[in-house]
Amino acid sequence: MNNTTQKASFQYTYSAKEQEEVISIRDKYLPKEENKMELLRKLDAQANNKATLYAIMIGVVGILILGLGMSMCMVWADHVFAAGILIGVIGMVVLALAYPVYNRILKKERERVAPEILRLTEELMK
Repeated sequence: MNNTTQKASFQYTYSAKEQEEVISIRDKYLPKEENKMELLRKLDAQANNKATLYAIMIGVVGILILGLGMSMCMVWADHVFAAGILIGVIGMVVLALAYPVYNRILKKERERVAPEILRLTEELMK
């Protein structure tokens, strides 16, 4: 055979890593179908996230009040030392309330989403 009669061809296959990248890019443009497992995870996270958000907000407010009391005691000790102690204690009380508030909100949110989660788990376990 001579080289002129032989047709040159080029064949290329993607590697596994490139194939995964192609699939992930393709998935970004496909219409999203929310499956039941994703919905279950979303509902569970929703209950936890709301409780965490409120606990963090209360904790930050408590820390700020505590910091104000500390500043009053350390910087303006001549004038407002006693008030600084009182404000600091109030800040500690607010800070201590963050965890019980977290537990209470988490319990209420779990009760709220429980019927839907139980329905989804029944469907998934079939």
